Amino acid sequence: MRTILSFILISITLLGYSQGKDQKAAALLNEVSTKTKAYKSIKVDFSYTMENAKAKINEEKTGSLLISGDKYKMTVSGQTVICDGKTIWTYIKESNEVQVNTLENKDDALTPSKLLTTYNSNYKSRIIKSPDPGIEAIELIPNTTKNFNKAILGIDKVKKQIRSFTLFDKSGNTYTYKIKTFITDTPVINSEFIFDEKKFPGVEVIDMR
Repeated sequence: MRTILSFILISITLLGYSQGKDQKAAALLNEVSTKTKAYKSIKVDFSYTMENAKAKINEEKTGSLLISGDKYKMTVSGQTVICDGKTIWTYIKESNEVQVNTLENKDDALTPSKLLTTYNSNYKSRIIKSPDPGIEAIELIPNTTKNFNKAILGIDKVKKQIRSFTLFDKSGNTYTYKIKTFITDTPVINSEFIFDEKKFPGVEVIDMR
């Protein structure tokens, strides 16, 4: 679940930046970043596919994500992850349990605003051919050793919004995320980013802090 969360947050907010980069790709990523940072909130519905031809795996799921600053709430495949910027709740519907963790206080901790505002030198970016004339495709190659070989972002040429994200890992897995709806500046309240035990009768709380 945490892996899915990482990928979908990246699909919206990761903007690779590197020396020796494709200038057109860098300019487009910067434009997308500037526009995305101006939103007070982002709400998306997405589809998620994991494929591995060798292992004959083809899994498909759908989910939703709401982001406001460092706060987020994502629901996918019977699980919900909620973060208020300090605490993370992972609720598993099948077992009616919630795991509670403290958000790591590190520079590389996974938070939307950090992904939005922190440019890094971890990736080489370049424009590649896209099968969709309305989409600009950007390939990201990590400069340092990662658990994936490359990622491809699909960006709407007109709206300057990321519409898809494909990641190729070293195990032969291909993860593809497609954003079906992208709604910005929808009103949100703080309680949406806090797990309310009262709404889940009998829930088992596993506090791992």
